[in-house]
Amino acid sequence: MTETSLLNLPSSNLSENKSNSTICTDWDDWWDIVYYIVPKYIDTVCIIGVVGNVFVLFIYSLHKGPLKIAEIYLMNLAVADLIFLMCLPFWAENIRNKFNWPFGSFLCRSTSASISLNMYTSIYLLVAVSVDRYLTFVHTLNHRGIRSKTIAKGICLLIWFFGILLSTPVFMFRTVKDFPIWNISACALEFPNPSWKTAERTVLNIVGFVLPSTAIIFLNFSTISSLKKKARERRALRTKDWKGHKGTKATRLIFTVVLMFLFCWTPHHFFVFLDTLYYTKVINGCFWGELLNFGEQYAYMLATTNSCINPVIYVFVGKYFRQKALEVFSQFIPYGFPLRWVSFKEMSSNFNVFPVRSSLI
Repeated sequence: MTETSLLNLPSSNLSENKSNSTICTDWDDWWDIVYYIVPKYIDTVCIIGVVGNVFVLFIYSLHKGPLKIAEIYLMNLAVADLIFLMCLPFWAENIRNKFNWPFGSFLCRSTSASISLNMYTSIYLLVAVSVDRYLTFVHTLNHRGIRSKTIAKGICLLIWFFGILLSTPVFMFRTVKDFPIWNISACALEFPNPSWKTAERTVLNIVGFVLPSTAIIFLNFSTISSLKKKARERRALRTKDWKGHKGTKATRLIFTVVLMFLFCWTPHHFFVFLDTLYYTKVINGCFWGELLNFGEQYAYMLATTNSCINPVIYVFVGKYFRQKALEVFSQFIPYGFPLRWVSFKEMSSNFNVFPVRSSLI
């Protein structure tokens, strides 16, 4: 999630509205809908997301077996999402309170920085997972030396450091600022120079979305193409389709990951880009001002969903994770979650696969 667009006060083009009131329309009724719907949606995402990500960490932490490489990335992703989700109630209340920030300066800075940290760490952890899957399915033999748990942990540390570094300006320049015209004290970004705002949003769009999403799309579709090619070769050789079935499962999972990620994040970054154009007066007028005001709110609402559904699209659809969950529960309730509930075929597909495959499916 991003720190920009969290403070999207109604009528950002206020001066224009006052000077040209015959053109600009009063949208107070629409903002009442925003104040009612968005906080409730965010609260729902928070509850579901916390339960899902805590469950993921619970299973990975208590399972007796060692973590796979992909699971290291997924655990860090769950932690990043939990940090973000713990900040959501503050922003839900902020929107419910019509952007009048009631929690003081420190929480304004820390929650904003945590939200920014989540955005950068989560997207680059997805890049790391995509690279791992690419090496697993496309270059299985050529890059085994690169795929190690030590390297994976080191990459996670670098991603966290990178996220903290990029989030530092948010912590420094977020402040509770008075807006007498609206009679509120809002948690806003207050840069010392107007050009800093343009630079910050440009970095947000390019480093926080364009570059990593391009990498994710390339890596995942390369993996899909490789799996389809191998499936065609197996069919041509009339080989047994056990591995082909796993490849098909992986293809569906990867494609779902790409679609859901783009679905949740593209609208948000699109409106951040439009807001940059509006701020630099490339586009102007009442239409664009109000479109950005409402569009950023609902795009932000959609983007929060990504932290809620990550446990579903990355973990819960995988048979290997379901097997792990059953094993963990059987440790505490030996007769409550018998492993015979899982078919013999599913159990064998999880216990007898190569480790490099089982970490991903």
